[in-house]
Amino acid sequence: MKLTTRYEQTSCRLIVEGLPDLSAGQDSSTIGILTGFTMGLAGQTELEGKREHLQALLTAVIPYARHLLSGVPKAFGEADAPVAIAPGDGCHQLELRSSQPNTPPLTLRLDDAELADLVRCLDQLRLDARLALPFEAPPLVPLARKELRHRQPLLRRIAAPLAGVAAFAISAALIAMLPTPKPAPQTAPELAPPAKGG
Repeated sequence: MKLTTRYEQTSCRLIVEGLPDLSAGQDSSTIGILTGFTMGLAGQTELEGKREHLQALLTAVIPYARHLLSGVPKAFGEADAPVAIAPGDGCHQLELRSSQPNTPPLTLRLDDAELADLVRCLDQLRLDARLALPFEAPPLVPLARKELRHRQPLLRRIAAPLAGVAAFAISAALIAMLPTPKPAPQTAPELAPPAKGG
């Protein structure tokens, strides 16, 4: 018996179809084998794909959204990956590449609201207990310091090194202004009185 789960937002609809994996002891209401999915975005062509396409969508879109929220937009998706996403001119360009030969890639232009709806649908998919599919979620690692460096003002970036150099210069100047201690006057050693003879 084929099962269907739907994830809907204002501008995005994701429908996943599959079967329970009875050999793994799953109950009849759990999708353990994905047979396909369809995704509809407002005003765009409805898309169909298999599990590898859904995995590629998760792998590209989720980290792209995280970087976008951190103010570090960058492209995700390898040149040979089924899905890639990159910042465009006032939009987000989602490129879907077909595995069929001689089929040009499909490029969808998403605004911020459409991207947010797509991310919400993918998050609902990842967290749904009705799906027993081991999707490889991108690791949630903090952004590298070099990726966030451009967001800090120049003055804040150089404040610590400047403070260190200034503290060293002031310390050196204060040490140079201290008077050098004068050597203690040398006194002639006292002679012991002659011993009395007897």
